[in-house]
Amino acid sequence: MARRDTVMKKPKDTRSAVRRLLRYLGPWKYVIAGVAALSLISNLLNLWGPSLAGSAIREAAAGAGKVNFEAVGHYAGLMLLCYLGSALLGFGISAAMTVISRRTSRQMRQDVFDKLMRLPVGYFDRHQAGDIISRVSYDIDVISTCMSTDIVQILSSTVTVVGSLIMMVSISLPLSLLTLVTVPVAVSYTVHMRKKTQPRYARRSKSYGVMNGFVEEMLSGQKTILAYAYENRVDERFGDINRDAADAFSDAEHYGVVIGPTMGAINNLGLSLIGLLGGLLYLNGRIDLGRISSFVLYSRKFAGPINAIAEIFNELFSALAAAERVFTLLDEEEEPADVPEARLLENVRGDVSLEHVAFGYDPGRTILHDLSLEAPAGRLIAIVGPTGAGKTTIINLLMRFYDPDSGSIRIDGQDIRSAVRRSVRGAYAMVLQDTWVFQGTIFENIAYGKENATMDEVVAAAKAARIHPFIMRLPQGYDTVITEDGGNISKGQKQLLTIARAMLYNAPMLILDEATSNVDTATEREIQKAMRELMKDRTCFVIAHRLSTIEHADRILVLRDGDVVEQGTHRELMDRKGFYHRLYAAQFE
Repeated sequence: MARRDTVMKKPKDTRSAVRRLLRYLGPWKYVIAGVAALSLISNLLNLWGPSLAGSAIREAAAGAGKVNFEAVGHYAGLMLLCYLGSALLGFGISAAMTVISRRTSRQMRQDVFDKLMRLPVGYFDRHQAGDIISRVSYDIDVISTCMSTDIVQILSSTVTVVGSLIMMVSISLPLSLLTLVTVPVAVSYTVHMRKKTQPRYARRSKSYGVMNGFVEEMLSGQKTILAYAYENRVDERFGDINRDAADAFSDAEHYGVVIGPTMGAINNLGLSLIGLLGGLLYLNGRIDLGRISSFVLYSRKFAGPINAIAEIFNELFSALAAAERVFTLLDEEEEPADVPEARLLENVRGDVSLEHVAFGYDPGRTILHDLSLEAPAGRLIAIVGPTGAGKTTIINLLMRFYDPDSGSIRIDGQDIRSAVRRSVRGAYAMVLQDTWVFQGTIFENIAYGKENATMDEVVAAAKAARIHPFIMRLPQGYDTVITEDGGNISKGQKQLLTIARAMLYNAPMLILDEATSNVDTATEREIQKAMRELMKDRTCFVIAHRLSTIEHADRILVLRDGDVVEQGTHRELMDRKGFYHRLYAAQFE
């Protein structure tokens, strides 16, 4: 069986990782006990085989005219039954452990995903998506593989080593002592070579990762490469990376390929010594051929598992390290529960107020200092300012992705911290600059968030978002399937779909974060007209970088370094000749 090229990664707290893994195996404890019993029986049958082989050889070597063919056939038949029974039991054990490992990994993966749904937004802001995906997929796969193969192999190896040693000692103590001299040589060599090969395999994996990452990056940026005529430089850079990867592979394989032949030579040397000493003992009449044959077979069974111990423990440590990463995620602090007296936000009018709000994502680094604003129901509130002023932070606070460090946010006079969090978020429809669509039909993407939406409702929302004509030009219309991440439609069309989704959601308040950044000016104006009609009697917060798009806002809040430095209508702010005027003028100079 091929082994995984893994580097020894010892877990920080082995006992805790093992204890928590055993909890996942708890529901299967009786099955695992049965598997252990079957494994013991399987290995005992396997260990009985060499003894039967020796008995058969002893009967066959009795001499001319003295061979008891019936006895030889009897022992040979029993040996065949032992090995066949051991193989069948081994198949059943592997099948059972595979089922246990898959069920356990499925439960673990479900627990991790459920946990992700309960984690605050801040966790995803602090961790890369690739690292989270690695824990859900690769780390759990490593654990699953360990449970399905390594646990059984450890149990089997332990029984085989102990049983083989007992049988060897019972056959011949001198030969056993000779075996115990050669085995440490093989183990020492294995450990020595693993210390040399592990860093080389690690370098090989790292160099291959660099090469794959470079290829992926260059393919995604192919248009830019061609536009800047950078092909030759990219080709040279790939040549260097490819050469490093080839050198790393060659270096790793140089050491890897000598292990097998060297171990074979050590084992053959041991067999030669056993044969030599066994021959001397045979000539002196202290042992017969059958017992020598049995001893040779037991010595091979004894040496094999010992040589694999270092590799098995390497994989165990790797699995426990992966388990720790998974359990670290499961131990992450979840989004705080609603206060005991939390009330649902119902019949929301849309009066929003922020009173002396201060907030920072990290301790000691405040982004919003003393923010106060009023957003009467049904008004369009635009939030503008330079990068880093705190515009998106206000949206995060309004949606209760984060709670303010001090101050209060109220909807219809109720502090949102005393409201059920889901009802606060449900009061808003949201369209972000970073559009998100999933693999499914256009109908399903627009209807996302509104159960039992009808086709008429979806079509009405699509018409309001000015994307209905495009949908009708598609071969399957609203039944057209969008590929993963919307790869078969443009960015602008994805943004229109998300706008249609927000319109269909029909929440009492809207949040638009650069919601029209990926559409052309003409379409943008049409969407704004439709949304203006949609937003009647609804409160709307709009983050805008293009100030020309919010000239019609009822109130514009101008942020600078976490404070509202100006507010008013577009005309009022332009007449003041202040910071907003400078921002507006800078965009049209």
